[in-house]
Amino acid sequence: MDTPLLRICDLRKSFTLHAVDGRLIEGLNGVDLDIYEGEHVALAGTSGAGKSTLLRCIYRTYLSDSGSIEFNVGMGYELTALTDDQIADLREHEIGYVSQFLRAEPRRGVKDIVIKSALKEGIDEAVADEMAAAILTELNIDESLWGTYPTLLSGGEKQRVNLAAGIVVAPTLLLLDEPVSALDPRNREAVLQVIQRLVEGNTTVLSVFHDLDAMFRLADRVAVLSNGKVIDQGHPDVVINRSLETVAP
Repeated sequence: MDTPLLRICDLRKSFTLHAVDGRLIEGLNGVDLDIYEGEHVALAGTSGAGKSTLLRCIYRTYLSDSGSIEFNVGMGYELTALTDDQIADLREHEIGYVSQFLRAEPRRGVKDIVIKSALKEGIDEAVADEMAAAILTELNIDESLWGTYPTLLSGGEKQRVNLAAGIVVAPTLLLLDEPVSALDPRNREAVLQVIQRLVEGNTTVLSVFHDLDAMFRLADRVAVLSNGKVIDQGHPDVVINRSLETVAP
């Protein structure tokens, strides 16, 4: 079998509740998961199972306690061992992370946010402008909002702007944390179509959905987490049906 793009071995992450009683909470408790190039793997599990924690450890928002995350592009990287500068470089060029929340710079318009993401990838400014317009249109962000500050947008609009900035240049690996949670049916459909297009273009996706229909529709494989470890994985039709109580949010 081919070498996976991402190989996660015995990954562990704990949190100390300093403000309460110093109790230790196990977020990840030995996650093992391989993800292959061009694959869309959806993480399923009840709230607190470790889904978002896993994404943040891969993106290095969280530092894991132990275990390894091999990212096999170029000569290969061990993500847990990289310096801050090295992980920042991978974030700009290889690994995208899109959460349901937009944390944009103040006094920067919607289109400028997306253009800036493209410029970081070395795209010419005129081309970046065209790319930003195209993805904003595809995600149903009306042109009248392109100069608006994100603070004035609705939750669903912010979510789609966040996605646009994260995928205006498709990353090698895209981490998605509930990308359709705040969307109405029309805009949910637009986002799902964009995600499917990215996978068809060979972007590898690791996602968290609390939307079983989206998992059935988009995922090649579902990995079920419980108590911070993967307890089941396979085709969505099989895994979700046999693990329904564990999968449900």
